[in-house]
Amino acid sequence: MSTTRHTKALIVGSGPAGCTAAIYAARANLSPIMVRGLQPGGQLTITTDVENYPGFAEVIQGPWLMEQMEEQATNVGTVIISDTIVKADLSKRPFTLTGDDGDIYTCDALIICTGATARWLGLESEQTFHGLGVSACATCDGFFYRGKDVAVIGGGNTAVEEALYLANLASKVTLIHRRSELRSEKILQTRLFNHPKIEILWDTVLNEITGNKPGCDGIPGVSGLSLSNVKTNAQSHINVDGVFIAIGHSPNTDIFKGQIELEEGGYIVTKPGNPATSVPGVFAAGDVQDHVYQQAVTAAATGCMAALDVERFIADHVE
Repeated sequence: MSTTRHTKALIVGSGPAGCTAAIYAARANLSPIMVRGLQPGGQLTITTDVENYPGFAEVIQGPWLMEQMEEQATNVGTVIISDTIVKADLSKRPFTLTGDDGDIYTCDALIICTGATARWLGLESEQTFHGLGVSACATCDGFFYRGKDVAVIGGGNTAVEEALYLANLASKVTLIHRRSELRSEKILQTRLFNHPKIEILWDTVLNEITGNKPGCDGIPGVSGLSLSNVKTNAQSHINVDGVFIAIGHSPNTDIFKGQIELEEGGYIVTKPGNPATSVPGVFAAGDVQDHVYQQAVTAAATGCMAALDVERFIADHVE
């Protein structure tokens, strides 16, 4: 039997944006409900070492950080529910959202923090070595590859920007692209072609990531890549210490299509300088509306902004 819950502030998603929004909303006495979603804690729960979140002098673990955020949200008064929203009606207030098990959530204001999901190639070895040399975020993990050889997979802006960033840290960066030309902006291509530490392998695809697998003797981690040339079918292997999959992200906005304004890539459009969407009373925070920075600290910041704006919105519009 389904249950209906009403709250002044409903937060969908439980990554850094969602948890921060929940903390601020609870401290404003809004009695928020946070629905955790399909991946509780967001992408940080599949990130091992975190070295760039302010406040921690030593390296911390992503899952631990998200556990602490959720506990903090709970301690200040947030109700956290393990459910996934599968349907939303934003045509009128209170807004109505439906969970995977049929439960109904109504709210006076909604904060969407559903995040974005990195696109992967679909190789089994990607999952085997995820967090052990395989990453989708150079800004997050590049620091661990100082003075080492790394590879970047992709040919768009994301891949070129990742390669240029990594070239400041790694001893060598190999950009692997399946086509004979890049799709990135020309100015980025010029920088890439002129960088002495970057090599490009054209018309090449990744077949398998090799290395010492978890459970085997020795320290687990990536040691190389098995490659194929798409034109000649020639097989090759290169030695690397890490590989960054840079083929983009997909924002988790399917259930909101046709209800709020989205960019061409699916990201939620928010107003300049604040997290308000095209629907009054609906706010978006974190990677679901940010395709530029996509960092835990920026997600947390927009979560804070969204909660503060929700407090003002409810004061002005809800009796």
